Amino acid sequence: MRLLDERIWLLFRRHLQQTLTYWSVFFSFGLCVAFLGPTILDLRCQTQTTLQQITWVFFSQQFFLLVGSTVGGLFKKTLLSSLSALFASALVISLVFAIIPLCHHVILLSVAMGVEGAAMGVIDTIGNLQLVRLYQKDSAVFLQALHFFIGLGALVSPLVVDPFLAEDSCVLSANWTANSSGSDLEHLRNTLAGHGALLHNASQYPLYTEGVVVTRVSYAFWIMAVINLPVPAAVLALMFHERLVRCCRSSPPLLTKKPDISSHPAKEQQQGHGGLLDCRPSNLQGHPATFFIIHALGGAIVFITDGIIGCYAGFVYTYAVSPPLLMGYKAAGCLDSVFWASIMAGRLCFIFFSYRYAAPALLSVSLVGVILVQLLLLIFYSSRVFLFMASCVLGLCISSVFPSMLAFTEDVLDYKGSATIVLVTSASTGEMLLQLLVGSVIHSKGSYSFLLCTTITSFIGFCLFLLLLYVHRVHRNLQTDSSPCLDMKDEPKSGGS
Repeated sequence: MRLLDERIWLLFRRHLQQTLTYWSVFFSFGLCVAFLGPTILDLRCQTQTTLQQITWVFFSQQFFLLVGSTVGGLFKKTLLSSLSALFASALVISLVFAIIPLCHHVILLSVAMGVEGAAMGVIDTIGNLQLVRLYQKDSAVFLQALHFFIGLGALVSPLVVDPFLAEDSCVLSANWTANSSGSDLEHLRNTLAGHGALLHNASQYPLYTEGVVVTRVSYAFWIMAVINLPVPAAVLALMFHERLVRCCRSSPPLLTKKPDISSHPAKEQQQGHGGLLDCRPSNLQGHPATFFIIHALGGAIVFITDGIIGCYAGFVYTYAVSPPLLMGYKAAGCLDSVFWASIMAGRLCFIFFSYRYAAPALLSVSLVGVILVQLLLLIFYSSRVFLFMASCVLGLCISSVFPSMLAFTEDVLDYKGSATIVLVTSASTGEMLLQLLVGSVIHSKGSYSFLLCTTITSFIGFCLFLLLLYVHRVHRNLQTDSSPCLDMKDEPKSGGS
């Protein structure tokens, strides 16, 4: 175990600048994840629109995040294109933060959020892909740390915006004294914090669209733009370090000069060439059916687990303030913070666990834990204390599923890079679609259906994982059976030389 620790530490030191750059880019991603929910009412005042109109910016961000995740795979061919895409995306995020206070129409704001969502999607795909390429067999440890930085960024952005949020209505009409109270505004913010959770009874809140706008939220966005500026600077510094910028192209890139000490040094020249999204017949031929089934199963599992994260974060507040719990607004508002804090703590812990235990073992424990927690929630559905405990344990269990699944799937598929694109796109799709599905079910069947939906999807996810383990075994046997045939074909060539 001591030798393994030293080897991973040596890998980290050798790729220190690259790793820290990718981690910082995911911190930039995390900044964009959590700011929209708390600031949505102030942005409504800024654009002087209704609550129903302003919630379209949630959809714009989520939809273009999905588009960016898919398009990000186009930049995987070379290190130059990958780092250029990361630099442009990180810079775009700072620019969008600076431009948001100038968007006084909801359409302009939706366009800005769409551009930011696309940049987030590119970062999500390229960041995961480059870290997997860099560490290959040992990528699980560093993927856990990578996703920890998402949580860190998501923790920073609400802390930055909180002092600048309006404590009362930020549009003063002629009869402004009749506006919503502070508790109503806090209730609205907590309800909207779930990335576009539909607010069907919003008409009961008298939110004015005409009058004097009094909001200081612009300062929060400008502060976040400044906080994010070192990220594109770090990517640019890495491009200079790798001698990829035109003025430094006289020498070959450093990565081609340094030997890799990871588990598959001989495969470095193959990274990223060909993949599932490169649909030329020459690239698709020769793969067994299990190759494509593993992609589909891995994508389906993260579709479900990331969808559960989005659903729980989006609707746990709605569930808590509804019968039978009828929790107070302030107490219920803490549930989402507890859930995200436990996700960040879980990813921090799994950095240690991921190099002590194999990814399938971690995934088994995590998925079983998710099911058990949600079954207990169904049983103790009227307990406020248990809801807080379950939010904490659920965050700890589900936090490592995506990075562990990514490391495991890429390992099974021999680090071809295509699994990263499929999994990132599937996770983004699940987070968007499952929220819409569960939100419509809650509206028609009641808040208890929220727990039932997430529990059922958890069971489906675990069954798919068991099927993935079986297909992995079949795939490994097929590779073992085909390798002697390849050796026999190569034998005459080696004998004739």
